Amino acid sequence: MNKNAILPESGLVGRIARQAVAEREAEYADEIRRLLDAALAQVRRCGPDARPRVADIVAAAGLSNDAFYRHFRSKDALMAAVLADGAERLTDYVAHRMSKEPRADAQVRCWVAAILAQADEPLAADARAVLCHTGALGSDLVTGQVGSAPRRLAVLLHAPFAELGVREPELAAGLVAYATVGKLSEYLWSHTEPTAADIERMGEFCLAAAAAAVTRDDPPG
Repeated sequence: MNKNAILPESGLVGRIARQAVAEREAEYADEIRRLLDAALAQVRRCGPDARPRVADIVAAAGLSNDAFYRHFRSKDALMAAVLADGAERLTDYVAHRMSKEPRADAQVRCWVAAILAQADEPLAADARAVLCHTGALGSDLVTGQVGSAPRRLAVLLHAPFAELGVREPELAAGLVAYATVGKLSEYLWSHTEPTAADIERMGEFCLAAAAAAVTRDDPPG
């Protein structure tokens, strides 16, 4: 055996090294979360008409400039992360609400209601402020080019659509997701909150789209 070969450390040395890596990872994750939360808080404070400064975000997070630039190249990179973080949180929220419904059709209606609820104040004000501060990145809400919000939300419909007998559930879910997120965008920028009737109609639309894509040779029982 080559005596100069570097072998993975085991025993005490390996345990200490892995512990150090785990601690550093936890430290970095905490820094990133603090920066994301501080950025969102500053966006809320400034509103859509004023842009928060990196210095204010760093101060609010209780961190240094070195910590900021360790994780983000620029303020735009941080705001893109805030947008993506919001998309993840929304997906988790929608999934949680859907999990309480036993039937596929009820899950679809719940999916629609949870998404359109983001147009209610003060959630809508937060969403508009973040999208304004991300500039061109705000197109994500409709195009999905950055945080892939529609694609993330579409995945939640794969299982209920398959249960409803949809021939290509992933394709149908994607089309429905873009339509629903597009409607949400309309409500956000018109400063309008959807009514219960609006939400019901959107739910009916999504179920009708699913029904149109049902496999005719093997309709759901």
